[in-house]
Amino acid sequence: MAQSGRFGLSLRILTVLAAEPDTMHSSAAIAKELAQSAVMVRRCFLLLQKKGLVVQRKGPNGGAKLKLPAKQIGLGDVYAASEADWLALDEPAIAGLLKRTRADGVQAMNETTLAQVLKRLRKNAPEGNAEDGVAASKRSVA
Repeated sequence: MAQSGRFGLSLRILTVLAAEPDTMHSSAAIAKELAQSAVMVRRCFLLLQKKGLVVQRKGPNGGAKLKLPAKQIGLGDVYAASEADWLALDEPAIAGLLKRTRADGVQAMNETTLAQVLKRLRKNAPEGNAEDGVAASKRSVA
């Protein structure tokens, strides 16, 4: 089974938002920065909003920004938001086992936060323009 890529894109989007947490970011601006489709960015915005990770505002000054501080968003939260039905089967005999395994996986992933990811990206950014370095590093996250 192929991976959808939503987790990688969602994580990259959140790193853009976390780099400037008080700024509303349009899907078009993020899509351009990440060299992605604005439609895919908007789809990820919706998934992230449904899980309470971002807030969105419509209109000319609209966009999205983090709802929570980056240190309160774990990678498990991002994964659960972007890959909603992972490790789910319609097999009653193992449904409980898979649910517990999924919860354990999310908990383990949440040991790493969005703030830690952003810090690592900034640390590994090329010398010179830090913003370009974060954007370039974000491309390699996916």
